[in-house]
Amino acid sequence: MTEPSTQEQTTTQEQATAQEEQTTTEQTQGNVEVDNSYENDSAYGDELSSYSASLTSSVLDYRHENGRRYHRYRDGSYLLPNDETENDRLDLLHELFLEVLHRKLYLAPIKNPQRVIDLATGTGIWAIDFADLHPGAQVIGCDLSPTQPTLIPPNLKFLVDDIESDWAYVDDPFDFIHARFLCVSIKDFGKLLKECYRSTKPGGWVEFQDLDGYPYSEDGSYKGTGLERYYTEVYGAFEMAGYEVRPGPKLEQWFKDAGFVNVHVEKFLIPHGVWPKDKHLKRVGAWAQAGSEQNGFEGLALAALTRYKNWTKEEVMVLASQARADCRKRDIHMVFDYYVVYGQRPEN
Repeated sequence: MTEPSTQEQTTTQEQATAQEEQTTTEQTQGNVEVDNSYENDSAYGDELSSYSASLTSSVLDYRHENGRRYHRYRDGSYLLPNDETENDRLDLLHELFLEVLHRKLYLAPIKNPQRVIDLATGTGIWAIDFADLHPGAQVIGCDLSPTQPTLIPPNLKFLVDDIESDWAYVDDPFDFIHARFLCVSIKDFGKLLKECYRSTKPGGWVEFQDLDGYPYSEDGSYKGTGLERYYTEVYGAFEMAGYEVRPGPKLEQWFKDAGFVNVHVEKFLIPHGVWPKDKHLKRVGAWAQAGSEQNGFEGLALAALTRYKNWTKEEVMVLASQARADCRKRDIHMVFDYYVVYGQRPEN
């Protein structure tokens, strides 16, 4: 394990700026005028470092709103916080999803992966586990926020990038692309999966794990509750903003539309709370409730409702409090459907 320099956690924008500066001296014609004011390479390097530092500073200049912290890079394109409270919740959700899959990081039948990327890596916990499990693979974790740790495996690096923008990986493709829990984070999953296809090696695999964001109950106990009102209001705001809130059951078709073959789908149940009789589902439900208790209801709702439905912070907190109270009731049997879908880019 080594500690990377801060330059390793750079943005795609920074990389493009550096490349542009390096090639400027070769441009003698056209619309870009060359600055020939440098007396030596040292002065040029000082200015380049200054620009890089400025760009890094802009990424770390987080947005603070309603007592929570949000990303600044591509400000507003992601509506959940990136503060320590949210990062703790995301690490709890990592344990939840591991429990759902019986401690498996992924289900795709990959063999000897060499180049891997984890999309919207969050705290980077999945990427760290994967890099430890596959020390021969070069692993990238990308996210809008540089909130990942610095003490990481030597075969892992983190980038700040917007996965909904055009990718720059086509000439250096991956043999495994992973994404998990992008519900309410992505506006165009179809486009995203086409970018994945373009950036996957022939024979390589892509795996998405995601929810159908709207919960339900098999016995009708969810109807008419504070939980139902919460998800109706909050997801309504996300839908107003253009985000996909039910990606799980649609993933299979998006994979096929993008061109993947050998598409495989598995659906799992995530109950909320410890009411299930089955021991495995009881553990899953305990992790799910722990994630909600970690200010999950507030974090999901605050930006969406205050920015798109003009709610006050106080109104959001009341709604979240009602949802949390219902979440603790043993006679409300709320369940989410969780999908794991993977597909392969054809060999030829």
